[in-house]
Amino acid sequence: MYNDDLIHFSKSENCRDVYIEKQKGEILGVVIVESGWGSILPTVIIASLMHGGPAEKSGRLNIGDQIMTINGTSLVGLPLSTCQSIIKGLKSQSRIKMNIVRCPPVTMVLIRRPDLRYQLGFSVQNGIICSLMRGGIAERGGVRVGHRIIEINGQSVVATPHEKIVQILSNAMGEIHMKTMPAAMYRLLTAQEQPVYI
Repeated sequence: MYNDDLIHFSKSENCRDVYIEKQKGEILGVVIVESGWGSILPTVIIASLMHGGPAEKSGRLNIGDQIMTINGTSLVGLPLSTCQSIIKGLKSQSRIKMNIVRCPPVTMVLIRRPDLRYQLGFSVQNGIICSLMRGGIAERGGVRVGHRIIEINGQSVVATPHEKIVQILSNAMGEIHMKTMPAAMYRLLTAQEQPVYI
């Protein structure tokens, strides 16, 4: 792996237990999204915190944090709907323990492409990565399915048409630096989608 995921996950200061106090019957006040296929630990990420909700009031959670366990139940590798059900099932509890890995909401990707003969090994549609070739240079560089490309080599591609993004990627060589984030989180942050808190 070229990117720093392994190092990040192995550092104890990035991994912590968080306790959240709330009223029985009250929701936690989070929106979760999938970390994306290709991430080192497939789990859910906090995409939004409800203003004034228990999760936000705790002051211990941030957008981008990955939830490893909640009240002792591992969420690693579970589908998003299962994770949502587990969190919804905590409404009757007044104290919740979460094990989280502090992660920035934006993923830094580094693809090393010696020359144009090498395929990048992923497909993109309207800025969103839709497929990834196993073992390719993109997967090794940290590209994740379901992520929205925000920046390529320091150039924002947020409002860039699909054809232009494909053209930039097709001609890119050497070290290709990209910033990506889960597409669902991107839609929430750009108000294209209303958050549904659980």
